[in-house]
Amino acid sequence: MNCKKRGRQTVALACPPVLTGWASVAGKKEAQGPLADTFTQTSPDDTFGQSSWEKAESEMQRLALSAALDRAGVAASRLDFVLAGDLLNQCIGTGFAMRSVGAPFYGLYGACSTMAESLSLAALLLDGGFGTLAAALTSSHFCSAERQYRTPLEYGGQRTPTAQWTVTGSGAVVLSAQGGGPRVTHVTTGRIVDKGIKDPANMGAAMAPAAYDTIRAHLTDTGHKPSDYDLIVTGDLGKLGREIVWDFFHRDGVDLNHLVDCGMLIYDLESQDVHCGGSGCGCSAAVLCGHLLDGLNAGRWNNILFCGTGALLSPTSTMQGESIPSICHAVSLASPKGEGGF
Repeated sequence: MNCKKRGRQTVALACPPVLTGWASVAGKKEAQGPLADTFTQTSPDDTFGQSSWEKAESEMQRLALSAALDRAGVAASRLDFVLAGDLLNQCIGTGFAMRSVGAPFYGLYGACSTMAESLSLAALLLDGGFGTLAAALTSSHFCSAERQYRTPLEYGGQRTPTAQWTVTGSGAVVLSAQGGGPRVTHVTTGRIVDKGIKDPANMGAAMAPAAYDTIRAHLTDTGHKPSDYDLIVTGDLGKLGREIVWDFFHRDGVDLNHLVDCGMLIYDLESQDVHCGGSGCGCSAAVLCGHLLDGLNAGRWNNILFCGTGALLSPTSTMQGESIPSICHAVSLASPKGEGGF
């Protein structure tokens, strides 16, 4: 029997990997938001000096990984694994970014849950003894996502009130089997949840049931209480999706007053025209690899449950009238100060 397994979906890591380096890169609109000071690097030009939006996305990943490696004091040549992905067809943003890295690579697609997915798998690999160093990263770009999933920017289409704004950003973390820094203590792998939502401009409602399912599974599997966490953070449900998850738990008699969402944190919903908030792989990645990990490392919080959510749709499935399958992966993060962890 595998003594690390807890319940149906959760693994308690016997040798919790340490996050030794992290970095976030963000675009112009994100640099005008409330988390501006937490980004490692921002650019006033959303092309990041490149000739296309897709190349800009690759450049963001290169910059984020390079900065995370520098912070960890690790050369790319020492990485046993890189786990990464993005929103683009065939994950070209990531594939092209990794051409110069030279490390063993796993390409992932979890839509906006990709940061949690890559972090989960990297932690499992190191805890399993399959390596000593790994990197997890992802990205998204407003313009490349609009071109692929909706309409070209030149079209000037109207956005519905439930729509979210794809974040131009990237986040990267370097994990080590030893050292100092925040630790990954538990991983809860999500299940596909589909409640029949078909509106691609209402992804918060589509993803909220998956977030509820995974958070509930994590608490059931581990025996933890919501109050054991200083923050329970979802990955870009936006304002509407966050309210739905809160309501689900409230109906269960559980008040998640410390439930926050990366899509609401990264922008000022009052002054920036983002409707329900941010979305995209880079949303939760940029918030995690700045605001959240900086606070955890400084001891502002002792325990965070980071729950990345993803809507697994495509332009083809939308045009065929399909509903939106969704996923949420949860990662339990503990402070390095000795007070966090279970």
